[in-house]
Parts: sequence; C-alpha cells; structure tokens
Amino acid sequence: MRLRQRIRRSQLYRSIIRHPAPKDRRTRTAVVLTNLVLHLHPVAISRHAVRIGYTWCLGGIAFFLMLVETVTGVLLMLYYRPTATHAYRDMLELRDVVAFGMFREIHRWGAHAMVIIVMLHMLRVFLTGSYRPPREFNWVVGVLLLLLTFFLAFTGYLLPWDQLSMWAVTVGTNMAGATPFLGHEGPGSTWLTAGGKPLITPHSDIRFLLLGSTQVTETTLNRFYVLHCIALPLAAFAFCALHFWRVRKDGGISGPL
Repeated sequence: MRLRQRIRRSQLYRSIIRHPAPKDRRTRTAVVLTNLVLHLHPVAISRHAVRIGYTWCLGGIAFFLMLVETVTGVLLMLYYRPTATHAYRDMLELRDVVAFGMFREIHRWGAHAMVIIVMLHMLRVFLTGSYRPPREFNWVVGVLLLLLTFFLAFTGYLLPWDQLSMWAVTVGTNMAGATPFLGHEGPGSTWLTAGGKPLITPHSDIRFLLLGSTQVTETTLNRFYVLHCIALPLAAFAFCALHFWRVRKDGGISGPL
C-alpha cells in the first residue's frame, strides 16, 4: 500500500496520469477530457445501451480484428516480397519454413472474420434503428468502412499470387470494367467523348486503373500490395477515428428505443 502511494505521488506518475481514478461525475469528466483514449467516449452512457444482448460488442470486435490484421500484416511484410518471382515462394516458406509463420493463417482467418463481423455490425445497427437522426452521418461513415473492408479483403486476395487468386482478381476486375460511365463495357461509357474519340477505353477505364494493364500482371501485384498495405489501411483508420468521434458527439452508444 505504501509503495503504491509512493508511486502515485512520484513526479513520473503524476506527469503521465494527471487525475486519479474518478469517484464522482466531476472527477470523471476531468479524467475523460484529459485522456487520449477515453476522450473518444462520452463521460456517461445509459446502462441499457451497453447490454451484450443489444450491441453484441460487434463494433469493438471488428476494431479488435482490425488491430490483429495490422499487427500480423506488419509481421508478414518482413518476409513477403511483392514480385512475380518471389510472392508465391514466400507464401510457401511462411507456411512451411519460417518460424511463427502461422501469423499468415491468423491474418487470413482474421480477414474472413472481420468481413463477417463488420457485416453483422451493420445488420445490428440497421435492425435497431441506430442509423436514424442524429446518427445518420455516422451510418454513412459505417457504410464507407464496410466498403473499405471489402476492398482490403479483395486486394489481399491477390498477394499469394497463385492460380486461385489471379483468376479471382481477373473476374472481379472484369466486373469493374462493366461499371457505369467508368468501365469501357459499362452503360454510358460511350457518351464520354473528346474530339469525337471516346474517353473511356480498355486502356483508360477503372479496370485498367486497378490492374495497371489489360490483364493481371506483376504491375497489378505491386498496385494491390500498395493499396492493401498502405493506402486502404490509412483510410480505414482515419474513418474509424471519425466513426468513434461521431459516436461520442451523437450522444454515445445508441440505446434501445
């Protein structure tokens, strides 16, 4: 007990922890407002809003899986090389040779679980009417996070560089080629012209932008690697921060009507 008091009275402890554990609402407010993590949450929420049977903690589980994917993904980046020569071989070595190569399986199954949990979270929010005012903007942010989750899964699917991933990405990007106005096979693409020549062609549509070519090549692998490891995760974390902040500004976790 004396040692604990000496630690709490030390300059090092007081420089990190500005306020003691909250004992009343006023102290709780001061603790929350001066803490980086706690400030994402409101000072007080209703008890029924945090019932397991209402939220199922799906939002928290989704964010936890995102952290798992980030940690295991960084570990995989230490061994994986995004080239046509080494990608598939590196995956085999991660599975059979590298110590603790099971992080690849954790990353793979974590991705599957994250897609499922995010979809269930969106379903729960819809069924409980948590998208209604004043939370309608946060619902839009959640939809964007759902799309980012799908894009993360899709771009990561190509990285093993095997036959399954290459043909799956071929099918997916062919679908992108039929996007209205953006794909050369999509409706409305012939309306966009300049000097009598079409602007959307097989070499300038959204499919070519994704592949870097007219088919899946090593350039596609490099683009998907950059998207999967840098661009999309940064966007996802930025929208997660906005999502949590909006939860706080909208009055905390939504409760039953």
